[in-house]
Amino acid sequence: MYDTWVRIAENLVERVSGPMSLRLILQPTIATILAIRAGLKDAREGNPPYFWSVLTNPAHRAVMLRDGWKSIGKVFIAALVLDVAYQLIVERFVYPGEAIIVAIVLAILPYLILRGLVTRLARRG
Repeated sequence: MYDTWVRIAENLVERVSGPMSLRLILQPTIATILAIRAGLKDAREGNPPYFWSVLTNPAHRAVMLRDGWKSIGKVFIAALVLDVAYQLIVERFVYPGEAIIVAIVLAILPYLILRGLVTRLARRG
């Protein structure tokens, strides 16, 4: 099990300087743009900050997750596909777990963090 974690860590670090490294900038940038748009819309509509509300409001959780997935789903899938392509080029093998980790880090995390932050900032302004 330890060897698996070491391989995952090494492979993730290698992605930074390997081929297709531009995706490491483009995908979070696209997720950021989508998060800003959704956060501003949330502020205009008087909706609470996204991620906090998903965690604390079980009554609206399903609707909010569907809305978030509509916004970020294509970027997540693109991140997944690009990482699989990267793995095929570099590793000549596909590690699905690593592809999912990379897609979450590049697409989902920036979106979750920034959507709520933008909502809060837009309400103050």
